[in-house]
Amino acid sequence: MHKTAAELSEKPKLIEVALPLPLRQTFTYSLPAKMTRTVRPGIRVLVPFGTRQLTGYVVGTVDPETDSAPRFGNIRDVVSVADEEPLITEEILKLTRWTADYYAGSWGEVLRASLPAGINANVGKIVGLTELGRAEATSIVTPKTTKQFILVHLAVHGPTPLKSLEKSLGKASAIRAVRELSGAGVVTIEHAKQRAEASQKKRLAVRIAASLPDSADLPEIQARVIGILKDSGEMLLAELIEDAGISASPVKTLEKKGFVEIFEKEILRDPFRQSAPPSHKAITLTPDQESVLARICRAEDEGKYAAFLLHGVTGSGKTEIYIRAMDHARTHGRAALMLVPEIALTPVFSRRLRAVFGSDVAILHSNLSPGERFDEWRRIRRGDARVVIGTRSAVFAPLENIGIVVVDEEHDSSYRQNEAPFYNGRDVAVVRARFADAVVVLGSATPALETFRNSKIGKYEYLELANRIGNRPLASAEIVDMRNEFRAAGRDVVFSKTLTDAIVETHSKGEQSIILLNRRGFSQFVLCRSCGETIRCRNCDITLTYHRRDSKMICHYCNHRERVPDVCPSCDGKYLYFVGEGTEQVEDQLRMKFSDLRIARVDRDTTARRQDMETVLDSFSAGEIDMLVGTQMLAKGHDFPNVTLVGVISVDAGLAMPDFRSAERTFQLLTQVAGRAGRGDLSGRVIIQTYYPNHYALRHANTQDYSSFYLEETAFRQRLGYPPFSALASILFKHQNYAYAFDNAQILRDELAKADRERRCRILGPAPAPLSRLKNEFRLQILVKAPGRTALRETIDLALAGAQERFCDLRIANVEIDPLSLL
Repeated sequence: MHKTAAELSEKPKLIEVALPLPLRQTFTYSLPAKMTRTVRPGIRVLVPFGTRQLTGYVVGTVDPETDSAPRFGNIRDVVSVADEEPLITEEILKLTRWTADYYAGSWGEVLRASLPAGINANVGKIVGLTELGRAEATSIVTPKTTKQFILVHLAVHGPTPLKSLEKSLGKASAIRAVRELSGAGVVTIEHAKQRAEASQKKRLAVRIAASLPDSADLPEIQARVIGILKDSGEMLLAELIEDAGISASPVKTLEKKGFVEIFEKEILRDPFRQSAPPSHKAITLTPDQESVLARICRAEDEGKYAAFLLHGVTGSGKTEIYIRAMDHARTHGRAALMLVPEIALTPVFSRRLRAVFGSDVAILHSNLSPGERFDEWRRIRRGDARVVIGTRSAVFAPLENIGIVVVDEEHDSSYRQNEAPFYNGRDVAVVRARFADAVVVLGSATPALETFRNSKIGKYEYLELANRIGNRPLASAEIVDMRNEFRAAGRDVVFSKTLTDAIVETHSKGEQSIILLNRRGFSQFVLCRSCGETIRCRNCDITLTYHRRDSKMICHYCNHRERVPDVCPSCDGKYLYFVGEGTEQVEDQLRMKFSDLRIARVDRDTTARRQDMETVLDSFSAGEIDMLVGTQMLAKGHDFPNVTLVGVISVDAGLAMPDFRSAERTFQLLTQVAGRAGRGDLSGRVIIQTYYPNHYALRHANTQDYSSFYLEETAFRQRLGYPPFSALASILFKHQNYAYAFDNAQILRDELAKADRERRCRILGPAPAPLSRLKNEFRLQILVKAPGRTALRETIDLALAGAQERFCDLRIANVEIDPLSLL
């Protein structure tokens, strides 16, 4: 039975702590009497766990008289308390618990993900010498073994973090040597808290003290300081010294006299500081927009949970509806949260939001520095920012009294967290709105099939914007059959004649174009023409991609790099063939074909540094760039009125992916990128190159006919028993030893069969995943299909419990509920 915070503060209690470990349980700790008044749910505590100390999160209390006994051994004491007030709100505690339960994950890992990165102080092991060790170290002249090196190092440099020794000597050998030295009594191992990566930034500031006389007889320099402070109110000490042209001495003299006060001032790190001041343009809504907005605002006024799917074609004005619906919530005293799929989109939307809401906007995404993210999070927690925009982790922003949650491009796979803790930001956003009695708006031109079906069965209310602003037509699209281009040229070509002619025509009129290829690098892989072997990653079961700018072969999964060989590594053949093109090669060929065009490339390689993406897009919007070449990063949310041509080099690789969602992703990508053309007063044109011109995903994308695609795709899904007509889970076992991974996967497979007594589920595997080895780990996959989520979770939960009893190593298993990719 859980008690309230007030009951917890009355007397010493046992507390329940969630730890950021891949374990689906909480742990019981004893709270020393001196700490009971400060500890409440949502506060962080430092606790022992095995031989380590970890930062955990208090999630409740335990009454030994009514609750079950602690599950593991003796109860250990909390080491220290990190916070005076709860860092995590009751709402976020509830939301993270739901997330962990639904996605079969660790509550502690979800809680850690809900906080800004770097906020927790790390606890590390510090290795030091005993007197016996110091004596032994002095006898070593030239260290020859790992243990001797450690002793000499400690004698010279003093106590050292174990991680530093691991970095110098290798993790395994350092740990083994330190363990043996500790057993021999020559070194000590202690835990020490290290400074958190993210913390408040403080600087010395100066202000006039209340005791300053009206007519103080001061030397000229001191009088100058007082005069500057009277004009400015208060200043940073460094700025005052620079403005007055003095040293710090006169200021300190004034402090001694009691005329000024030197104090620490918090400096907020503003992620908007490099952005141009925003301007807000008044926009007149269309009748369709007015109708949609009115319905959303009525739902907000009712103060109850309501979910909407806003299905609007590209360029129909969804963003303006989001902003006005958020403004409606804000003017009625409630907060607003907006999620976007890509970091690249946050500058675009945040500037528009800031133009409307000013400093009431906070931004959260992983490209911020730890300090910026920490400061923005604290502004939200204090209530200084009531409008939040961010990527998927912003769903856990500590907003109070939320009135509306907006999920833009709700179909996008970027909302899925693909590492522990697994969750879908879109679905968590819907649950958060339900918990808060708020409105949630899911917007897209190409809704996920699950979302569209939810609107059809009444789970979400369907709102439609069928026309572009000003009744502008959708871009005209055409498919180019590259088989005909091959026959005409007698070889593979990158650019069809149709696309080449269209580029010439577009730029002769002073208009802009976008060229899309969803594959970065220069060449897709390298093939030996003598023996037929490809150059593969030594850690993964995939080929290496050639990046000419780096002169390296690079693995896009583990980032392994190696130089381009002169001869085939398998047969020493001299004839190496660079196969397939990536964005780097497309950019290079376009520069040679159209030397007069100003061309820029947008992919992960060119936008690795912060602000790179924003700089390129701003230049393109200003007309300083004629053509953008890039990956799917260009397909989402951007509004360039002068873009009249979009060329798609190829989407065939995406269609060929062994994943049941490949057709849906291809349709969405093509429809979204087609929506970048013709958004202004000029008509747009889209050219799609393919070797599969009759594929239904391409045919329907060509006409931008979502309804026809939905009917055809769902017919396949229903026949094969895939979502949205079933609940799906993917369980992935990963280990460097194939036999070990397979044996553990087979144990769980057997337990799944036992748990499914009524044969409600279909269990497939274990079998090698489509990407059968990544990062030097073999990957074995089990798929579980069920008619509903209740049957799915009951089966999986029973199977996991049974597998644990059979000592199955579940540490190497990743359970994904509602996976978006089966690769």
